[in-house]
Amino acid sequence: MPTAQKKIRLALVDDHKMILGALTEWIRNVADDIQVVAAVSTWPALLIHPEFPVDVVLLDLDLKDGIPVSLKLSALKATGVRTVLMSTYSDPGVVREALAAGALGYLVKSEEAGMIAEAIRAASKGESFISSELDLALSEGDVGGAPRLSAQERRVMALYGGGEPVKSVAYQLSISEETAKSYLKRIREKYRIAGIDVGTKVALRKRALQDGILHHGE
Repeated sequence: MPTAQKKIRLALVDDHKMILGALTEWIRNVADDIQVVAAVSTWPALLIHPEFPVDVVLLDLDLKDGIPVSLKLSALKATGVRTVLMSTYSDPGVVREALAAGALGYLVKSEEAGMIAEAIRAASKGESFISSELDLALSEGDVGGAPRLSAQERRVMALYGGGEPVKSVAYQLSISEETAKSYLKRIREKYRIAGIDVGTKVALRKRALQDGILHHGE
């Protein structure tokens, strides 16, 4: 009998009780591999929570507590906890600073549930994940160059560009078809901002080969 996959133990920190409740509900509905073990509204409440340290913390960047986010990130890192930050705004300077301080992911709160779950999964594996909206803000000025894709986006682009239908891409990466479609949408959007059109499957394949995401013969 296959062994049950260990669930990712997640803590949510947000000072809006409504958002905490909605996020907990969302994650329960879209991700049975993620378990919300703590949902708290302040930073100290996270540190004294009986379930702490957890695997991943989804941390609201806009907590009005005067504690610098770099301090929170280094404290979490020291206990082996991986952090995905969440914010209502997407100032590129703030994002760069947070990523430099050790955040593995950065999401805007308008992100859909499937993508939030993907960011948590990526962080649990030590991979980074930035919402496409923020990635676009970070990439401004890089027009003409290939956009930065997350590890999972590269996998989706390689499979889809290699001729797999969306259903098969989703199956191979153990994600839903909707999430696979969201990835393709993000990939196309990132390239579009960089001034590159990958609107068709042929154009996407060509670009995947050009950027070394897909190799000839695949």
